[in-house]
Amino acid sequence: MTAARTTARKSHSKAASAETCTQLRRIPNIGPAMVRDFQLMGIHQPADLVGADAFALYQRICKLTGKRHDPCVLDTYMAAVDFMNGGPPSDWWSYTAQRKREYPDL
Repeated sequence: MTAARTTARKSHSKAASAETCTQLRRIPNIGPAMVRDFQLMGIHQPADLVGADAFALYQRICKLTGKRHDPCVLDTYMAAVDFMNGGPPSDWWSYTAQRKREYPDL
């Protein structure tokens, strides 16, 4: 592995806790596309997600982009918000059952 790839990989490693999370890309499950979506919604720092409503974020991104996003986007928002509110890092798909219970018509 080249030094550049090693540096890039280290700069995008995931945070172990909300307290150590300094960049959106370091939130577990969040990649470049999600970072762009967050920025489109005016979310620029991980702390901007503290206390956020994941469903409201999902509705907002759908409205801003003019399209219905896959429900797994909501799962990912739920995981990110939960993490930034002090929850443990969890895979986005571990929120699917909760999302289906809370938003069965989605």
